[in-house]
Amino acid sequence: MSLLTVNANAACGQVKPMHAVNNGPVYKFTEDQRITNIDAFREAGIPYARTHDAAFYSGYGGEHCVDILAVFPNFDADPEDPASYDFTMTDEYLKVMLYAGVEPFYRLGSKIEHWPKKYGTLVPKDFHKWAVIAEHIIAHYTEGFADGFRHKIEYWEIWNEPDLNENSDPVDKKTWSGTRAQFFEFFDVAAKHLKARFPHLKIGGPAAASTGTDWTNAFLSYLKEHGTPLDFFSWHIYASTPESVLRAERETRAMMNRYGFDHAESILNEWNYVKGWKGDEWVYSLRAEKGLKGSSFVAAVIARSQYEPLDLLMYYDARPCGMNGMFSTDIVSDRLKGYWPFNFFGELYRLGTAVGTVSDDPTLYAAAAKSEDAFSLMVTYFEDKDTAEKKHAEIHLENLPVGKDAEITIRRLDRACDGEVTEKKKVSGKDMTLSVDFDLFTTLLISVK
Repeated sequence: MSLLTVNANAACGQVKPMHAVNNGPVYKFTEDQRITNIDAFREAGIPYARTHDAAFYSGYGGEHCVDILAVFPNFDADPEDPASYDFTMTDEYLKVMLYAGVEPFYRLGSKIEHWPKKYGTLVPKDFHKWAVIAEHIIAHYTEGFADGFRHKIEYWEIWNEPDLNENSDPVDKKTWSGTRAQFFEFFDVAAKHLKARFPHLKIGGPAAASTGTDWTNAFLSYLKEHGTPLDFFSWHIYASTPESVLRAERETRAMMNRYGFDHAESILNEWNYVKGWKGDEWVYSLRAEKGLKGSSFVAAVIARSQYEPLDLLMYYDARPCGMNGMFSTDIVSDRLKGYWPFNFFGELYRLGTAVGTVSDDPTLYAAAAKSEDAFSLMVTYFEDKDTAEKKHAEIHLENLPVGKDAEITIRRLDRACDGEVTEKKKVSGKDMTLSVDFDLFTTLLISVK
């Protein structure tokens, strides 16, 4: 028998935005052929959506949105002239996010390019001019430049995965065609310009493909030596065990502190279940992501990341694509198993105050939260194998912030249930014990109000 204990008096700060994603909802403001998942975003309370790789999806605007090359198609044009910019499709895309209550996390740069000829990932001809272009994009969305807006968009990320395939042939460099030295200089120029222009916004990056590597250590060392501002360090990891992700979160924070960036936020803004990137392992990974196993992995990482030195966690990807375990690719209104951990954690996020959990079983991953008169616990049973024994657990809940006429509700995510309420009853007292049977990959949301 496994034992999970939660003392509601063991408050440990605010619930953090661990249920953010890459890319926003699908929605059209005209009703014609509208198939949407916007209500699902609202119900989960998705806090942020990163704009990276949005250009792969026609429903967002495709090649006409987000990327620098799309918004400023002629690099030789005048960056001070509003006519040099094409904001139309990006305006619409961000409007949909904001309509869903999601704050955009804007990636300045380009989508990944898997094809033999590169376009947006080429080294900019003029680093300062690139920074000026980025400045005007920010000004369009936050200060009204070029008939723009005054949106609340706090995070602005410079580039994506410049360290990927660093030593490969140029045709295989999918995200930055230049050298390490060129990128470090480019980032320094862009970050200094943008932070001086927008001191109230968060400017960071570089959305590193890996963390704790020679490249990321050299990058932070360069920034420290050159006095480059860094409000957040963003990075990526794909793994098949939650422990790999959680360990990377701790190691990344230690690395940042080592170079004097203890003030900067650590943001993991691409992650998902991946056993391998080639052959059968890649096919297995995609299938797992869209099934119950992927949902349990998501729940485990979201739950335990709450207690790690991480500031923001962003799943890849909510865009209709092969790595979207949240929604059906073609009929996006259909919610897959992987949507429900975001929905469950959204309830914890709304409660506000995080509560610590203690378990004697490393395969039970849990997070809890409370308000003045409510409490919720999300717990999942995950192992990186497809067969495991059913698990019996005793869940002790202590010092609950409720009165004598409380109600407990249990919502279940397993092979038969998609977040439905499977138990609801009146309870009394501030302490209680629940006896629960878990099949492998089962996730529960236990709420007491």
